[in-house]
Amino acid sequence: MTKKKVPFLNREISWLYFNERVLQEVADETVPLIERIKFLSIFSSNLEEFYRVRVATMSRLANLNDKAKELLGFNPKKVLNEIKNIVVRQERKFEQLFQATLMNELAQNRIFILNDTQLNVSRGEFVRNHFRDKILSNLVPILIQPDQPFPELKDRYLYFFVRLTKKGSKTLQNYALIELPPDIPRFLVLPETNDLKFIILAEDIIKYCLDDIFYVFNYTELDAYSIQVTRDAELDIDKNVSDKFIDELKTSLAKRKKGKPMRLLYDTQMPFDMLSVLVSKMKIEAESLIPGNRYHRFGDFIRFPNVGPKTLEYAGNEPLKVSGLHRTESIFNKLAERDYLINLPYQSYDYIILFLREAAIDPKVVEIHITLYRLAENSRVINALINAVKNGKKVNCLVELKARFDEQANIFWSTRLVEEGVHVNYGLTDYKVHSKICLVKRMEKGRARYYANLATGNFNEKTARIYGDHSIFTAKKEITTDLLKLFTALNKKMVTKGFKHLIVSPLESRNKLYNLIDREIKIAKSGKPAYLIFKVNSLADEGTVEKLYEASNAGVQIKLIVRGICCLIPGVKGYSENITVISIIDRYLEHARVFIYGNAGKEEMFLSSADLMSRNFEHRVEVGFPVLDTEVRQEIRDIIEFQLQDNVKARDITKTNTNKYHKNRLTTKVRAQVQTYNYLKNKHQ
Repeated sequence: MTKKKVPFLNREISWLYFNERVLQEVADETVPLIERIKFLSIFSSNLEEFYRVRVATMSRLANLNDKAKELLGFNPKKVLNEIKNIVVRQERKFEQLFQATLMNELAQNRIFILNDTQLNVSRGEFVRNHFRDKILSNLVPILIQPDQPFPELKDRYLYFFVRLTKKGSKTLQNYALIELPPDIPRFLVLPETNDLKFIILAEDIIKYCLDDIFYVFNYTELDAYSIQVTRDAELDIDKNVSDKFIDELKTSLAKRKKGKPMRLLYDTQMPFDMLSVLVSKMKIEAESLIPGNRYHRFGDFIRFPNVGPKTLEYAGNEPLKVSGLHRTESIFNKLAERDYLINLPYQSYDYIILFLREAAIDPKVVEIHITLYRLAENSRVINALINAVKNGKKVNCLVELKARFDEQANIFWSTRLVEEGVHVNYGLTDYKVHSKICLVKRMEKGRARYYANLATGNFNEKTARIYGDHSIFTAKKEITTDLLKLFTALNKKMVTKGFKHLIVSPLESRNKLYNLIDREIKIAKSGKPAYLIFKVNSLADEGTVEKLYEASNAGVQIKLIVRGICCLIPGVKGYSENITVISIIDRYLEHARVFIYGNAGKEEMFLSSADLMSRNFEHRVEVGFPVLDTEVRQEIRDIIEFQLQDNVKARDITKTNTNKYHKNRLTTKVRAQVQTYNYLKNKHQ
């Protein structure tokens, strides 16, 4: 008997609908203009990573036989085709928003992005002088030789494909490539005229000065069009975590730059005969061809210069204080009394740094355990750990070298830590350590006392300015005893189970989650009100989707807040009639994972480092933890309620995937992120 197939949206398609919500922010006229340009950048960067990882994986799966595809549950080739259709539609929307909407609004603010055909004599001279002084020496064109292999294009670099024509008795055509080094500033602000501001991009500067590059050849016509390749970025590494692991990782990172091309983005103005030459030379498959606009690598637009008034950007929110915590009072003494919550980015990340700094200098502290996944460029976290070693503390630091796209940075930091005397654990053989936990051992009156920090986001002070996360300080033995057990196992490069209060992957998370959902199902079947409220970044695990459908059918009322991928389809008769899903895309990236269970009136709440994806259950070390302090729990509950009430930035996730903005019966507008800031400001000032 075959298993009945439940409603389940393909995760890649669901992700594209999420990225479309990012594009909606570009179209939202209430968002400041420069911020809308930044959302274009975020959309573009998201899509690049999607091609480098997810499309790369899908491309590999497309080579499976029919039996394997049946086990997979979908046809990868069909999904790849659907991906291309959606992406092409989104790229058209992207281009329309940039060219027709944002460029027009920039002009209304007396700001103009000029291309190479729009320069007058004086601005042209300024551009050419800048080109000769700052850019020309960095460019080395590569002439395409008929008898030579086509050059290997670097992943995500910008290139010009150039046609060189020399007209005479017999017209001669050659081709060349120009690589734009990533360290060339993308934007040049031109001299102001009559209170008008002008900006030109590096590629338009180069197009304007092409004759300076090829002057030795005497070509009569030069045509250049921008292209960009996105390559397969999945690493193929030996799972043996040994002394050779870092060398293997470095080798794999080098290979990543030469992975199979997943996408060739090209300027649609490129003549068909030139595109045909390019496709033939590069041996690009048809499904990898994506028509783009004049400008690629739009991720750089996150640094688009604001030459207009400050009102074109979001006003800066001063990080708020946390009532009860002070820079000049011991955090450890405070934690002996109660737990404290830091709501990021609304409240200052300095409290986490102060916790580590105090641990580094406190004579009573003897040992620090911490897991690190992604770190800031100039990490104050690292500095605090190094200072702790210098002050005689034992520091055990697990640095996850397999953190995707942060591998190189984490190799650097782990080397630095080892040099300073920190005991560095490079992670586990078969699992990524994705938990965000820290445990401090302090000797008080001859006995060990433990203090902990557990969070939904990384120990990264840079991302903490834009990621919405919860970080809890606690000295409760229920938590610290379990944490000590976990760190003891990790330091031995092991995973373990048998935790009384924590929910830890990969050995226990699935069963504990299912048991908590089953408890709500039992309550609902007894005729009592039962409910679940989950907030995650992604919901893609099939088993969890099926369990939530089971709960819905039992009468459990389920409210989900899912920012990104949501493979569960709400509102389907017989499956999910009691499930609603919203997604909030706003100024800050919603990153917290919160799990609330009705529990027959004795509501329980857990925070976690894990999303509801198979990898978080089975291939990662994740930590979920109960919120035991009544005041902390109520504060998080209030913030979740603002999000459930949001009727400004929340979108309804439905079976139609139209991303309509959420409407409710409230007569006033509720924008959760604004509401949260004001709530915390009033409560903690």
